Amino acid sequence: MRTWMKPLAVALGLALTAPAVALAASRADTLAPAPDAALKARIDGVLDRAIAEQRLVGVVVLVARDGKLVYHRAAGLADREAGRPMTEDAVFRFSSVTKPFVSAAIMRLVEQGKVRLDDPVTAYLPDFKPKLASGTTPVITIHQLLTHTAGLTYGLAEGPSHPYHALGVSDGIDLSGISLDENVRRIGQAPLAFPPGSKWRYSVAIDVLGDVVEKAAGKTLPEVVAETVTTPLGLKDAGFVAKDAARLATPYANAQPAPTRMTDNQDVPIGPTFVRFAPSRATHAEEFPSGGAGMVGKAGDVLALLEALRKGGAPILKGATVAEMTKDQVGPQAATQGPGWGFGYGWAVLDDPALAKTPQGAGTLAWGGVYGHNWFVDPKNGLTVVLMSNTAFEGMNGQVTRELRDAVYAK
Repeated sequence: MRTWMKPLAVALGLALTAPAVALAASRADTLAPAPDAALKARIDGVLDRAIAEQRLVGVVVLVARDGKLVYHRAAGLADREAGRPMTEDAVFRFSSVTKPFVSAAIMRLVEQGKVRLDDPVTAYLPDFKPKLASGTTPVITIHQLLTHTAGLTYGLAEGPSHPYHALGVSDGIDLSGISLDENVRRIGQAPLAFPPGSKWRYSVAIDVLGDVVEKAAGKTLPEVVAETVTTPLGLKDAGFVAKDAARLATPYANAQPAPTRMTDNQDVPIGPTFVRFAPSRATHAEEFPSGGAGMVGKAGDVLALLEALRKGGAPILKGATVAEMTKDQVGPQAATQGPGWGFGYGWAVLDDPALAKTPQGAGTLAWGGVYGHNWFVDPKNGLTVVLMSNTAFEGMNGQVTRELRDAVYAK
């Protein structure tokens, strides 16, 4: 995996009373605030510097320790031009924070016997038969899609001459005007990057799985995610279309001297390539539901899902299922977030903290999203940390993410 792609794969005011939304209407509302003055001072400093230095426009950070909400703050602006402050009930475009939600939905279908991890994808999508460069058609399994070992890639990780661009494959965050079936058909027309199962590469695999979900369940992906994940967790804002567009945080792209407001189908450079963003996609119900990047929701919604998983999966999944999801399925040689990191079903898994040079415990789960998000769950230390910002790419893999991590673990 190319060096510059490592950060991309990170796929990618504290009040001492209850937070603005009290994480209401979610399972996270059981997390009673437990003030920690030293932690507050450290994290406040991290966020205040990021905003003062114009690396972030606005951000929401939530930290839970052993099931208690020990830090919560919305800082900066949700809309700089309108002067609208960031609030804890702000709705964000999830980008790849979508993947844990959809991966959980897929695993629920596995529990129900509607999908099997060792099934070939063609059992659900008979025409999905991408070929290797040799012209042969290998078998691709559901497991390989879930772990990003199927041989697929992302257009945002490839140069302009790549077949995904020529075929018009959507990464799920642009305005494409095509259906889910059509996007998957286009993905299947491009040659595979490597034989399935032989390597790891971050990819549109979860978008393909979204189509598998629809065929296996006989319902739309949004319906399945709602029935299996968001409704059981009581999440009213997490979905594929913003229910209250007025609460959407306005997205920005890092630039000098200050972040610039994003426009539809804007190409934002990352490494030698670019990410094509379309903020209005969050309000376009006609756009296909991207299993890898298409959801929206609050920081509290993300915390609710992650805490449910940290505590064993109830009420959405069985403990044995979560154990499989949180196990490294690919090995640390994949270096999914740099040295020491493997991958499970939906996120990176930390195998070697010393090699990764991180204070996080072995078994930590982590990922993020290109709109400016970063999260991790450290079961060993009972920690769940969610950073949702409106600034790409600082909030995904910038200085603020490392400073926040270190502030959480500082003594």
